[in-house]
Amino acid sequence: MTLHEDRSAAGDATPPRRSVHSGRVLPAAFFARPAEQVARELLGAVLVAQTDGGGCRAEIVETEAYTGPDDEASHAHARFGVTARNRVMFGPPGIAYVYRIYGMHWCLNAVTGPAGHPAAVLLRAARPLDGLEPMRARRPGRADHELLRGPGNLARALGIDGRLNGHALQHAPLWLEAGAAVPDAAVWTGPRIGVRRAAEAPLRFWLHGSPFVSR
Repeated sequence: MTLHEDRSAAGDATPPRRSVHSGRVLPAAFFARPAEQVARELLGAVLVAQTDGGGCRAEIVETEAYTGPDDEASHAHARFGVTARNRVMFGPPGIAYVYRIYGMHWCLNAVTGPAGHPAAVLLRAARPLDGLEPMRARRPGRADHELLRGPGNLARALGIDGRLNGHALQHAPLWLEAGAAVPDAAVWTGPRIGVRRAAEAPLRFWLHGSPFVSR
């Protein structure tokens, strides 16, 4: 299953339950693959949120892969085992893993790989498409290109919090749609940000030159 398929296949995906939907919803099968592959192919996908305060759409421009129990930077590294925090990562592919950092910022991930293999893709940054007013209200005083720049800012601007932990990303209030194809020449990779272990792994993916990327 690839991201950029003919939208005539839209019947393969579960439609959202409300009206902001405009593209083909990415089915759970899209996420049932290695995290690094999903992270690359999520660039250009559209994240749709219908949370409190209004509906929003944004194009994903930056991601990070966390590949499983052997990934020392992952919350689900083998040294931790299954915990209350990381339990969702062991669930089926295509669900949201939402956690809090620094006791104040929520971060959104998509669980990948087969159930039982704890891997996920962190959504680090996105370009606003629709729903700018709700985003601005949630992050007052910020320039539009800064609204969704960084994982904590992305979650805040879209009204995403811990209530969506474990939510299936194929229906409202939060889902992902296929977007425009992104050529390999436009994608850069590099070390992950904000981790102490295995930081050098080239598992961060971003659209080169985009002003919406976090760094």
